[in-house]
Amino acid sequence: MRLFDPKQPLTFAADDPQLVKALNKETRAYLAATEDHRYADKGMWLKAGVLLLACLGFYLAALFLQSGGGFFVCYLAMMMCAMLLVINVVHDASHNAFLRGEKANAWLNRVIAVPLGMDPDCWRVRHVLFHHHYTNIDSYDPDTAENGLLRQMPQQRWRVFMRWQCFYWPVIAALTFPWYIWVMDWLDRGGFTAVTRHLAQQGISGWCCFLSGKLAHLVFCVFIPVWLLAGHLSLMTILGVYFLCQMMSSMIFVTLIIGTHWAKGHNPQPSGDGKLATGKLAHAFATTCDWSVHPKWLGYWLGGFNLHLTHHLFPHWNHRHYPELSRIIAQIARQQGLDYQQLSWSELRALQQDFLQRMGEQAEDQPVKN
Repeated sequence: MRLFDPKQPLTFAADDPQLVKALNKETRAYLAATEDHRYADKGMWLKAGVLLLACLGFYLAALFLQSGGGFFVCYLAMMMCAMLLVINVVHDASHNAFLRGEKANAWLNRVIAVPLGMDPDCWRVRHVLFHHHYTNIDSYDPDTAENGLLRQMPQQRWRVFMRWQCFYWPVIAALTFPWYIWVMDWLDRGGFTAVTRHLAQQGISGWCCFLSGKLAHLVFCVFIPVWLLAGHLSLMTILGVYFLCQMMSSMIFVTLIIGTHWAKGHNPQPSGDGKLATGKLAHAFATTCDWSVHPKWLGYWLGGFNLHLTHHLFPHWNHRHYPELSRIIAQIARQQGLDYQQLSWSELRALQQDFLQRMGEQAEDQPVKN
């Protein structure tokens, strides 16, 4: 496995000026008509508060339950709420779309990310600076980088067991959070990947902030339960519940998001001089899709994750605007002759499985790797 380390800067072609003009005009008109702004409003703060209270409530319930089954159920509910907090708050704040100030968003993320355990600065760089800029580009997008377990691009090495990746990929999805929290975050902070040089805090202060976040997570998720439930639940039981719940939340998180980049199966690659033939907007249309949620209220609690193309086109807008933005995008796409549709969940899953099957087939020029 190669660590994520893109070597050459990439440049995109200019976007169609008519598309840029249309998107800017319609979104400005939308904000003007509603006398609104692109950041979180009171409703988003209320949702964040509800999720935070639910997270702490399930956590306290888990601490007062002395049976393994009751502890597991409440701990899992706590971890699911932690995941929803990351989706609804940390995701937007990483794009500076929750609060108005960059530092305020960073501090908000430090607090909200503690229950889940992922370092928000490392995740911000991976997600905002690399994934968003270089979606589905081999060696530049960390979400689709070669990992030796899943083949997500034709350029990546093929192994015999990848013939079955369309069946075992949920296991990889479940391992994503533990891998990033306990391996990649440390490699990113330690200077072993391209992420390090882009971190907001460097040197000793960066390490102090990083280590304090990891320690706070361990205290919250492991040390306090071990201390309060001593004599009722063993250390191994609590650690087992911790990792299992982390894996279950990881599988749901990755399932919701990864198919939006697999569905179209488009993996544009730069020329030898690092130039791409399309603009950034066209690149987003080619590599990302929206999908519909039923019932619709579920999309509210999922932080608009289903409207993922909308997010890639307007990453600096709070997700409360995504439904209206998606309607604007659909209208402009029809006028401009662009491919835009909201897939159903079943359509998304079918395209995702088809993509994994195709990538799992051995290409003629790919040697067998055991």
